[in-house]
Amino acid sequence: MGEPTIEDYLRENRTFPPPPEFVARAVVADDSIYAEAEADFEAFWARRARETLTWYDDFHTVLEWDLPFAKWFVGGTLNVSYNCLDRHVEAGRGGKVAYYWEGEPGDTRTITYAELLEEVCRFANVLKSLGVQQGDRVAIYMPMIPELPVAMLACTRIGAAHSVIFGGFSPDSIIDRVNDAEAKLIVTADGGFRRGTVSALKPNVDAAIASTPSVEHVVVVRRTENDVSMVEGRDHWYHDLMAEASADCPPVKMDSEALLYLLYTSGTTAKPKGIMHTTGGYLAQVAYTHKVVFDLHPDDDVYWCAADIGWVTGHSYIVYGPLTNGATSVIYEGTPDTPGRDRLWAIVEKYGVTQLYTAPTAIRMFMKWGHEEPEKHDLSSLRLLGTVGEPINPEAWMWYYRYIGGERCPIVDTWWQTETGAHMITPLPGVTTLKPGSATFAFPGIGVEVVDDHGRPVERGGGYLTLTRPWPAMLRGIWGDPDRYRETYWSRFPGRYFAGDGCKIDDDGYLWLLGRVDDVMNVSGHRVSTTEVESALVDHEAVAEAAVVGASDPTTGQAIIGYVILKQRFEPTPELVEEIRQHVAVKIGPTARPRTVVVVPDLPKTRSGKIMRRLLRDVAEGRQLGDTTTLADASVVEEIRQRALEAPQED
Repeated sequence: MGEPTIEDYLRENRTFPPPPEFVARAVVADDSIYAEAEADFEAFWARRARETLTWYDDFHTVLEWDLPFAKWFVGGTLNVSYNCLDRHVEAGRGGKVAYYWEGEPGDTRTITYAELLEEVCRFANVLKSLGVQQGDRVAIYMPMIPELPVAMLACTRIGAAHSVIFGGFSPDSIIDRVNDAEAKLIVTADGGFRRGTVSALKPNVDAAIASTPSVEHVVVVRRTENDVSMVEGRDHWYHDLMAEASADCPPVKMDSEALLYLLYTSGTTAKPKGIMHTTGGYLAQVAYTHKVVFDLHPDDDVYWCAADIGWVTGHSYIVYGPLTNGATSVIYEGTPDTPGRDRLWAIVEKYGVTQLYTAPTAIRMFMKWGHEEPEKHDLSSLRLLGTVGEPINPEAWMWYYRYIGGERCPIVDTWWQTETGAHMITPLPGVTTLKPGSATFAFPGIGVEVVDDHGRPVERGGGYLTLTRPWPAMLRGIWGDPDRYRETYWSRFPGRYFAGDGCKIDDDGYLWLLGRVDDVMNVSGHRVSTTEVESALVDHEAVAEAAVVGASDPTTGQAIIGYVILKQRFEPTPELVEEIRQHVAVKIGPTARPRTVVVVPDLPKTRSGKIMRRLLRDVAEGRQLGDTTTLADASVVEEIRQRALEAPQED
């Protein structure tokens, strides 16, 4: 057996078994599903694919595996939009609400499955009228408005692959993604609303399009009424085209392995990676995980994934999973602090949300604002909470459990990636006893092992998170670059998928994500995870959020630098800062005590909420800042730099 390679400091002994009243009606209420999956994982997924989806032609082979290339449900044909829409309407559920949409200014739309199907069919015909054919790629650069899922589903209806580009990205990002995919058409909007102002989108497309020769047409949704330029023959208003389009558009039969979409992630090189997801395997795993992880009862629930569709979370758990399962979902256009810091809780109360799925960074922001904000609203409709995006520290988990879930809602802390397509490590809320901060166990049918530097399994302690067998929703490669796919994900540990995350296993076999291995610090020969130190910092009653980096140190190799945001009722006195620093030593040991703790007003985050620790390392080591174009607020970094210069250093 292998030896632990990342220090394991944090101990968490609190446990929360599923509430009996939850288990009584849970979609999965016993652990037999794990034994079934372990006995024959291919048969397990074949059964779920047949039970969950409607196929035109049944598949004859469950899995073809030529490492690292997989094909799932070979020979099967289906259509994604049919599974998401038509079959519900045909079953008499066309009047069921698919989406409650809430615009940031307060405007709303309620869209039924029948209405969504009609709009998707019309836009599918619009795409065909503009020359989009099966196999073409369509770029989508839009705010969080209903026309975004409409555009995605319209592509799936006619067999075109979509590439959604996050609405906060710059013209350069549009150019890179459109050119790599050779997209034929861009769907965009004049703009969207963000923090009470218009975030213009069409001007960014205009700036990009001179450098995107494959684009023939641009379709523009009118959302904000800001002035935009329209080039005759190339640019078209969505509403004009839709007024003339037929609502009759039969879905095309698609092979299970046909490309469904590309979604670009930043790479270690300048060129983003086009992650390829295909039709049958992706939809089967996304739909099934959505059903059982969120304990979905579609006739009763109002489900809300508070992410952006521009990220994989939105693809899988706002669009494809919920619609395949016939769920009613909420989509919100804007930010959690507009017009007030209780906006999310007002939406939960307004629509009677039963499941809320959000990010740990958002939860820590809510902690900073104080529990008084959610206490303004009746959150009793909630029965399940979820987290996604990065590891959640135990104190944020407890705050979420106490103040949002009223100490009655199980929390499903999910680990997965753009590349995995769907949940991989997660509790099952009717089965799993929870530990605050742990994603618990691999989903049934998923092979997970923590290994050491030599690829040997680690039974207890920290190491590298690897996947040992293929799964239906896995990426099928990097668009146009199979060698990069093999090198990026399959070369570090031969025969295993490794995407760069650290993980530890505790005495009970629970899995604890430790963040990116790139962020692990080497302090006096100890490999210390940023996640564990950040959790210890947030464990202090004054700290709402923390980020930790390692900076070069002549004595220890690296020194730990902590950046903390205080809760609003605390003042950043030197005594409090030293108390926070010493708290880490008490909580997890003196090796992990930060050399410096810097109190900051905010942390450098992308628009998706991820902390850019690379920039914090630049600040800590006095370097020229790297690229800041993806930051939600670039001015934050200069403020952090100034605070760091003023912070007291450890003697």
